[in-house]
Order: sequence, then structure tokens, then C-alpha cells
Amino acid sequence: MDILSDVLRAVRLTGAIFFDNYVQAPFVGGSPHTETIAGRVMPEAEHVIQFHALLSGSCWAVLTEDSTNGTRLDAGDIVIFPMGDGNVMSSAPGMHAEPNLEMYVRPTDRRLPFIFHHHGAGEIDCHFVCGYLGCDARPFNPLLQSLPRLFRAQMSAASQSWLVSLLHVAADESELGGAGSETMLAKLAEVMFVEVIRKHIADLPDDSRGWLSALRDRHIGQAIRAIHGRPAEQWTLETLAHEAGLSRSVFAERFARCVGLSPMNYLGRWRMQLAARRLEIPGASIAQIAAEVGYESEAAFNRSFKKYVGVPPGAWRKARIPSAKSDRPIAGP
Repeated sequence: MDILSDVLRAVRLTGAIFFDNYVQAPFVGGSPHTETIAGRVMPEAEHVIQFHALLSGSCWAVLTEDSTNGTRLDAGDIVIFPMGDGNVMSSAPGMHAEPNLEMYVRPTDRRLPFIFHHHGAGEIDCHFVCGYLGCDARPFNPLLQSLPRLFRAQMSAASQSWLVSLLHVAADESELGGAGSETMLAKLAEVMFVEVIRKHIADLPDDSRGWLSALRDRHIGQAIRAIHGRPAEQWTLETLAHEAGLSRSVFAERFARCVGLSPMNYLGRWRMQLAARRLEIPGASIAQIAAEVGYESEAAFNRSFKKYVGVPPGAWRKARIPSAKSDRPIAGP
């Protein structure tokens, strides 16, 4: 079971590359918090992540509210802001810039990305692309909750080679106006994000905690794979401990320490994430969805959904499908 892929499917990861920047030092550019522009760049997404991928040259990236702790980027590096924080990209540390909100709009009469050229007085050229990744944050996105507000991926030589090559191809295709170039860029952003997360997992310290670290743990990772592979199974603490190859007490303590949630709490939250996605698809009754995620009765499912999500499943569905009138299955032709 590929847990990372399973989560990315469930939280509906989508990508878009908006800006293709060719700049020469000195330069500085500010990006706003994605909350202020999400409706313009990725209106279908519940949560928007921001990233910058450096194809050539070097520069600095920093959170807008923490301008004293800049991160240096070199060719092949990618910096990601999972919480969508405002940030600054510059040719030297300590530079500041206010974002231009008028830039952030999905065009109707031209292709993405927008291509910008900035000519400074220096001799260092810098080429980077900037984009966004949309995903669901609720009811439960374990990946999003386990990432730092800013992190840089130092790609391996092999990964850097193919990733930078693909970024160049996609950027060239967009500039030439090739058919399907925007879709190519979107998919490339998603592939790039997965590669970055894989590298991030590999580089985590042995004593780190959190969901990503738990995936590397031989015992806890096996239990999480079992939950994701068979979410509707009637799991108990004992059966999950058996899957992990640990005693009940050791497993419960180790899972909570690694993941930050109890095993049964994690199971319940993940089931609600799966159920929430099904509730947005017309045709299935709440009773049917309840059975699909492991509940023997609609009443038990309703109680769990309200416990973890805060609203009953019917209210969740109506908020996302305003035309939803009832929970009856839609009849076939």
C-alpha cells in the first residue's frame, strides 16, 4: 500500500504553475498569503500551497513575517510553503517587497504561466518558476499537518536532473504556446511535490516525530498501511497491534508518540476523510457511505462524523452540493 499516494488522492491534490521568472540581480519579489488569492488562482481548492522551483542561479527565500531567517536556494532547489504563508524571493538576504495582488488572476485569453523579465545591474541570471498546489484540508489531511511552514528540498543528483529537465521542457512549451502545455505544467507541479515530499521523508532525523516519520517506522508504518488498505475493516486496538507486530500497550504508546494521535482516533479521522469525498458525489445514500467506511449503522456513522468533523454528514453534503435535497440514491435511467 502506497500511503502517500493514497492520501494525495483522497485530499485531491492539484497543481498549477503561474509564473515563469527570468531575473537579474538585484531583484526582490513578494508573494501574498494564499488565503488572499486562493479564489483567483485555484478557486476549486479548499487549501492552497505555494512553491518556487529554481532552475538556474541562486537566490534567497524567506517568510514575510520572519525576514531575518532567509533560506538560500541554488539551482535545482525547491522551496514550499505548505500553510500558504506570504514570502519574499530576492537576490540577497534582508530585502523586502510588497506583493502586487493584481498579478494573481487566472487568465481567460492566454496560457499560464505569466513570463516575467527583470533586468538588474548585476551579472547573475536567475530563472525560477512559481506555482500553487490545491488540496483539501478538512476533514483530515495528515500530510498537511505534518509539514513545516517552509522547507527546502535539496534534490539528489538523479532527481534534480530529471526534475529540472522537465521544468525546462514545460516552461519552454508554455512560452511556445504548445497545446496542452498548461495541463503539462499542472501535472508537473504535482509530480514535483511528490518528489519533494519523498526527499523530505528520507532526510528526516531518526528521532523525528509526526505522520511522515511514522511512515518510516517498520511497525507503525505497517499499521497505517493496514488502515489505508482496508479502512472498512472492523479494526480494534488489538487487531491493529497484531498487524504492527507489537503488544497492545506498546503499540498504542508508540503510535501516539509517532503520529500524535491514538490509533483509533487516526482510523476515525481517515474514515471521515474518505466519507467526506463520497458525500460530494451524488448518488450514494449516507447509509451506503457509512457501510463503505466501516460503520454497521447510519446512526453510528452520523455520531462519528459529527464528532470528528463538527457537523452531521447531511449538513456537510448540503454545504458542498447546494442542490442536494435528500440522501436517496439517484435512480438509473
